[in-house]
Amino acid sequence: MSHPFAKQRSGRGAVRPSPIFLLVVAIAIGGGVLAWGADLDSTRAKVGVFTLVVAGWIVSLCLHEFAHAFIAWRAGDHEVELRGYLTLNPLKYSHPLLSIVLPIVFIALGGIGLPGGAVYVHSHNFSARVQRLISGAGPAVNALCAVLLLVIVRVFGSGSSHAAFWFGLSFLAFLQVTAALLNILPIPGLDGYGVLEPSLSYQTRRSLDQFKPFGMLVLFALLFTPAINEVFFDAVYALFELSGVPREWSSFGNYLTRFWL
Repeated sequence: MSHPFAKQRSGRGAVRPSPIFLLVVAIAIGGGVLAWGADLDSTRAKVGVFTLVVAGWIVSLCLHEFAHAFIAWRAGDHEVELRGYLTLNPLKYSHPLLSIVLPIVFIALGGIGLPGGAVYVHSHNFSARVQRLISGAGPAVNALCAVLLLVIVRVFGSGSSHAAFWFGLSFLAFLQVTAALLNILPIPGLDGYGVLEPSLSYQTRRSLDQFKPFGMLVLFALLFTPAINEVFFDAVYALFELSGVPREWSSFGNYLTRFWL
């Protein structure tokens, strides 16, 4: 009997970054270059940080959804390859509006890293363990991105030299922390519920399935409840500051990104 994660013969060459994904990566790098050489309060700094953060955020969303699809593919779901999910092309997602547009709007409105809901996989065909791995892969990518970015900023960052760049990178890391925390909430429709779902009884799962389309609305309601919003962001900053990077750096990056406010 073959191992469920054995490499599928039909999947050779399936993992290939699309030109659109590579273009977004190049745009993020271009934004970083602009921010690197800019005076902190200049128009160039604001354009550079905005480009770096938004394009960098799209890159992380693509990686998040790719992680879901890749685990499913390794477990035997060949349709994720046919759907183009392994190319990291955001235009291949099941719900580009929820996955890309809406998270960018939330960055613009509130500086929140909103999780997207994007790839369709046949997770119900797998064991409970594999289902949990598929659901947990996305938040794990956001957590990993947060750690990598914060380590880079902590080791190499400066508040006086190339400050706009480091502040922008700090805010991008902050968004990764918010996305990881939001995604692990056990709300139907979010990844946290996907991790929990295999442990629930059949009757409970059937009852909660009807709420999955409204999971994002529940999340909105929670985020706009002042008491819950305060607790959530206290948790985000507590995790963020474990890195040793000052929270003010992410706040300055937020300001530069949302320069129109």
